[in-house]
Amino acid sequence: MADHASSDDSSSNAHRAVARSSADALRAEAQRLAFAPLLFQAARLLRDTGLLAALVDAPAGLAPTVLATSCGLSLYATRVLLEAGLAIGLVESDGTPDGAYRLTRIGRLVLRDPITRANMDFVHDVCAAGALGLEEALRDGRPAGLRALGGDWPTIYDGLSSLSPAARRSWLAFDHLYSDSAFDAAITHLLARGPLGRLLDVGGNTGRFALRCLARDPSVRVTTLDLPGQIAMQPRVPRLESIPFDLLDHARPFPDPFDIVWMSQVVSCFSDDDMVSILRRARSALAPGGRVVVLETYWDHQTSAAARVSLQASSLYFAAIANGRSKMVHSADLARDAARAVLSLVDEVRPLGISHTLQIFR
Repeated sequence: MADHASSDDSSSNAHRAVARSSADALRAEAQRLAFAPLLFQAARLLRDTGLLAALVDAPAGLAPTVLATSCGLSLYATRVLLEAGLAIGLVESDGTPDGAYRLTRIGRLVLRDPITRANMDFVHDVCAAGALGLEEALRDGRPAGLRALGGDWPTIYDGLSSLSPAARRSWLAFDHLYSDSAFDAAITHLLARGPLGRLLDVGGNTGRFALRCLARDPSVRVTTLDLPGQIAMQPRVPRLESIPFDLLDHARPFPDPFDIVWMSQVVSCFSDDDMVSILRRARSALAPGGRVVVLETYWDHQTSAAARVSLQASSLYFAAIANGRSKMVHSADLARDAARAVLSLVDEVRPLGISHTLQIFR
């Protein structure tokens, strides 16, 4: 009996130890969230000061004194950043003040992964200051954080061409990284059905999709619709017409007729009511036999946890900074809007690029 009781006590102690360890790990994750804005800046500086890069080819690690000298930092700044790197798992060490620091796998991702780099630059240059306006934005339904970028614009799209060079560069890099990854595959799929014909690019942005269409199909003629600031950034080339257009003006019809009305990453930029109006006007702009084609990043279509996190977090940018009324969408959101616009889904292809779904409506 005594042996049995001793065994029970040992098992109970082991369970309590596991529970304490699990609770401590959860509490640590909560602290990383509590300090997230500071830890984010530390991660960015570990990347941009060269500290992470200095550790790439040093599997045995380097001491803070060596890293400080090689990166041109004070020993104080080096230790502050490295110790923050320990807290978020970018580096590891033996725990002594002068011990060697080594790069972790997540540290390599922060340093070298293009998606992580684009996301971090976008958050720092476009979102960080404006995120303080999130509560006001959610309460009032307007992009309260947009004023942090230095302009009095109704949406970020109205002010895109006037952003600071760093903010504009990071915004475009973020936008292009995702959309560019799917453009060629989408055009290939459309060309399999025949020439593109007359194509209307709704929300043409800087014209990157239009240029790819012109390069792939020598007979296509493309018309882009977007705000004047975006139109100003589009090239002037044969077979491309650019029309300044406010998509929020529900009373203004789209030009017509077109064989394809194309929308890339448009759904996430508008509210449901706005999107229904856009889809109805797109339907009215179709030539006989024409189709509405949507390329979008639905968060419920993602097989990667990293993609879902990125998309769901991006909704906070739309709420606080972009326009105060849109978000990254679930595929059911567009299905509902398309039904209200009397459009029927006839084909769907996924995945395309990093995270996209291509849908064709009639």
